[in-house]
Amino acid sequence: MAGALDGTRIIDLTTIFSGPICTSILGDQGADVIKVESPTGDWMRTAPGAQRNGVVGSFAMMNRNKRAISVDMASDGGSDIVRQLIATADVVVENYRPGVMERLGLDYETLSRAHPGLIYASINGVGHTGPYAGRRVYDAIVQAVSGFASLQSDPHTEKPVMINSLICDKLTALVAAQGITAALTARQHSGVGQRVDVSMLEAALFVLWPDNMVNDTFLGDDAPEVPLGSHENFVRKTADGYICTMPIQAAEWQGLFRALELPNLLENTEYHNDAGGIDLLKLYETLGSAYEQFTTDELLDRLEREGVPVGPINARDEVVNDPQVVAMESLWEFDHPFAGRMRQARPPARFSKTPSEIFRCSPEHGEHTTEILQEVGLDADTIKDLRQRRVVL
Repeated sequence: MAGALDGTRIIDLTTIFSGPICTSILGDQGADVIKVESPTGDWMRTAPGAQRNGVVGSFAMMNRNKRAISVDMASDGGSDIVRQLIATADVVVENYRPGVMERLGLDYETLSRAHPGLIYASINGVGHTGPYAGRRVYDAIVQAVSGFASLQSDPHTEKPVMINSLICDKLTALVAAQGITAALTARQHSGVGQRVDVSMLEAALFVLWPDNMVNDTFLGDDAPEVPLGSHENFVRKTADGYICTMPIQAAEWQGLFRALELPNLLENTEYHNDAGGIDLLKLYETLGSAYEQFTTDELLDRLEREGVPVGPINARDEVVNDPQVVAMESLWEFDHPFAGRMRQARPPARFSKTPSEIFRCSPEHGEHTTEILQEVGLDADTIKDLRQRRVVL
């Protein structure tokens, strides 16, 4: 069955994380994604991490549902090959530093003159202007600049702490994929393409603003400022481990107190502060000792019966066997042609009429070069010449 983006061709000029994740999402949804790599290949092909038979696990996840061609874009004729590919495409996605695409003649202004319907998505670290533009930027730098690291600060040492995941890369990929599909929808109405710029910094700010940056929302001398809670309070030690609870509404708090065999502490003036609100520090201290009177399993049962949002804190090796993950078939297993049996997260958006699927494993370097060049009209002799001149591999 055709995916939601069936019939859409995407030229993927991206490397590392954010760009490949973006294009893999579109590939999962049925787009024909052509990954264009340099002669040395995407750095992620040989990145540190779990690998088998030369296949790195992270690369396999981010580059499924793609075909691959290897082109030396800086060589004589290399950028011409890419332009021929783009002439057959709906979308180009790139994540090079500012200026690189212009030097290759593959920038939006140049390409759109010949291809006015082109959607050109540019993913970058901190944008194309400003004092940081042009800097080499990775996820940790964006976590630092955006405030992610600051909000994770250790409350005892005040040392900023990085989220132990490439969170800014991943959320940027989601924003870029949504932006591309929105631009494709706009083209259906206008008939023309456009450039879609997505910076990791702005994606991070957008995600942080609704809660973590709420004190910076209102301007003026009368701007309100409230103390921000810490999510570490949602993690509670039990008699034999840890558990996560997140009571928000009054009924949930009341259910929590009943489950812990406590009175309604919100009504106890000992837990009120001078402003008439709740002294959360004192409240959480009392709750902490109460949690430790029960085992994790006991609390999961008690809190669920009381309607309190609760969940086990799974170690990474426990996630794959979590009963909810198993019941939803959230992880798919399949056989990779040379990496063996693999397991990956399924495409998270479930379409009732145009389902997403993993229909192609991550490609070998240059695996589809001949096939793709033939599709754009090059004959065998021309392809042989390009290979001899090492324009393509």
